[in-house]
Amino acid sequence: MLKRSTALEYKLHRSVLSKADFVAYIQYEINVLELIKKRRARIGYQFKREDIEFPIISRVTSVFRRATTKWQEDVQLWLSHVAFSKKWGTKAQLSKVFSSMLAIHPDKPSLWIMAAKCEMEDLDSSESARHLFLRALRFHPENKKVYQEYFRMELMHAEKLRKQQHELELAKIDLFSPEILSGKLAEVVYRDAKQKIKGAEFMLSLLNIAAIFDFTKELQDTILQDLQKEHTDDSVTWDFMARRELEAAGAPELRSAQGRASDTNRREERCCAVYEEGLRSLNTEPMWTCYLTFCLDRFKRKTNFAELKQKVNDLVFVLLQKALSSPVPAISAALKETYLEWAYKTSGYKKARKIFKSLHEHRPFTKAFFTKMIQIEKEQEKPNMSNLRDYYERALREFGSSDDDLWMGYIREELGAHGSPENCGKLHWRAIKSLVGESVERFTTQYTLMQTGHI
Repeated sequence: MLKRSTALEYKLHRSVLSKADFVAYIQYEINVLELIKKRRARIGYQFKREDIEFPIISRVTSVFRRATTKWQEDVQLWLSHVAFSKKWGTKAQLSKVFSSMLAIHPDKPSLWIMAAKCEMEDLDSSESARHLFLRALRFHPENKKVYQEYFRMELMHAEKLRKQQHELELAKIDLFSPEILSGKLAEVVYRDAKQKIKGAEFMLSLLNIAAIFDFTKELQDTILQDLQKEHTDDSVTWDFMARRELEAAGAPELRSAQGRASDTNRREERCCAVYEEGLRSLNTEPMWTCYLTFCLDRFKRKTNFAELKQKVNDLVFVLLQKALSSPVPAISAALKETYLEWAYKTSGYKKARKIFKSLHEHRPFTKAFFTKMIQIEKEQEKPNMSNLRDYYERALREFGSSDDDLWMGYIREELGAHGSPENCGKLHWRAIKSLVGESVERFTTQYTLMQTGHI
C-alpha cells in the first residue's frame, strides 16, 4: 500500500503535470479512507482518527487545491472537491472550496445555487445562503432559477424559525418578529423578481413554491392578485385560473358515486366558464390550445360515468369546429393536427382519414398536420403505400421548398418494406430542384450519408 501511494505521489512532482495523475492519487486515497471506515465498523474501533484519517484527508485536500489551481476551468474537478469536502472535510473547508470555485466561475448560476443550498441545508447558515444569493443576483440579475431558489430559501428559513418559535413559546420566550415568521423576506424577493423578470409562467413558478408551505396564504393571494392584474393577456394565466376550479373543495356530504359525479361535473363546468371568458378576451392559438388540452386531459381520465366522458367528447368536437372556422389563421392551422389526433384516438383510423380528406384542401397548414397523418398510417397493421405517397406529396406541395426532412422521410419510405426503391432517384432530383438556400446543402449531406450507410 505504501509503495503504491509513493508511486502515485511521485507523479505529482514531475515537471510536466497530468490531471489524470492527480485524479488517480485522489481516488486511491479516497479508497483507503473507505477501507478504514469499513474496518472500523467491522471491529468497532473508533479511536485515533486524528492520527489515521485526518492526515489522509489533509493530503487529499492539498492535492485537490493544487489540481483546481492548475486546472481552474474544470468544473467537474471543483465539484469532486466539493463532494469530498462534504463527506470527509470540515464545514469551514466546504465553504472555502465554494468560495474559491465561485471566484473562478461566477458566470455559472447553478454553482451559486449549489453553494447557497449547501450553506442552508448542510451548514445550517441561512445568513450565508442569503449572502450568496444576493451576490449571485449581481452577476445574474435576470436569472429565473436563481430567483426561484432564493425565494424557496427564504420560505424554508421562515419555516425553520416558526418551528423554533413554537418551542420558545412553550418556554414563554418571544424571539422572532411576526413579519419574518410570516415570510415577509420571501415577499421582498418576490417583488424584486417581479420587477426584473416578466411573464405569468415565472410568477406561477413562485406561486407553486409558496404553496408548498402552509403559512403562505397571504403571499399566495398577493401573487394571484398580481397575476390576474398584470397578465390577463397570457394564456398561461387563464389556464391556471381555470384548472384551479377543479381543486376547489367539494361538499363533504357528497359520499355517493352519483353525488361525486355531479360535483365533478359542476367543477368542470366552472373550468369551462373560465376558459370561455379567456377566449373572449384572448382569441389566440395558445389560448385555444390550453382549452382543448384541458378537455382532452379530462376525456382521458378514468371514470365510471359514461355521460361525463361523452359530455367532454362533445365539447371537444364543438371547440374543434369553432377553431377550424376561426378567422385567425394561426388558430385554424395549429389545431388541425389536434383534430386529427382526437379523431384517431376516439374513433379510429377511418375517422382520422375522413377528417384528413375533409381538411387537406383548407389552408393554412402546419407540417405537423401531414406528419401526424403519416404517423397514423404507419401505425396500421398494413400501411397503404399509396396513401403515404399522397400524404407526402401534399406536404411537399406546402413545404417542399424549405423542409429537407420531409424529402428524406419520403425517400426512406420508398426504401422501406412497402416502398419502391426505384423511385428514390426521381425524388432526389425533385428535391434538388425544389429546395432553396441552406436546405439544399443539408439534404445533399443527409442523402449522401444515407447512401454510404452512415445513417
